[in-house]
Amino acid sequence: MIIGYARVSTVDQNLDRQISMLSEYRCEKIVKEKFTGTIKDRSGLNQLFEVIRKGDTVVVESISRLGRKTLDILTIIQQFEEMGVQFVSLKENMDTRTSTGKAMFQMMCVIAELERNLIAERVKEGLEASKKRGKQLGRPKLEKDKLDIALRMYDSNEYSIKEIVEGTGISQGSLYRAINKRKLEEMKEIKARS
Repeated sequence: MIIGYARVSTVDQNLDRQISMLSEYRCEKIVKEKFTGTIKDRSGLNQLFEVIRKGDTVVVESISRLGRKTLDILTIIQQFEEMGVQFVSLKENMDTRTSTGKAMFQMMCVIAELERNLIAERVKEGLEASKKRGKQLGRPKLEKDKLDIALRMYDSNEYSIKEIVEGTGISQGSLYRAINKRKLEEMKEIKARS
């Protein structure tokens, strides 16, 4: 079965041109969607995946109809390939049923992998540069003294959580984590004794 997928980003935009091209290509069914391509989880795209079966061909007017991000587009096409579904993009003249189309798709995958690796390298280099400048990475460590004071205030039953947080400058989450950690340690000690 030849299934078309037509998408525009907003409700105001018109699908007519895409539908006309997909109909000329003799698509037996056309899944239509008016939703942004920046989000991968879309109802129309999900519907397309529910409809397609092994041996089917998905046709789009342009590869950009599948999404905005290169990695998202390639992931979708890879999912088609894993399902045994062919892919055709009319504008780019890409057809995974042909050797040229398969080669084009594989080149796109190589470029996407390079893009992923370059991003990972840049992040790693940025972290190393921050370390060299003496910047501490991750969550800032709480001063143990402040936490001890907060726990003593909590144990006294004289202060509300709000007062403890305001008085010590630690967050409510940090206080609760410290309380729970202490309870776990106490339970372990009790178990160890018995």
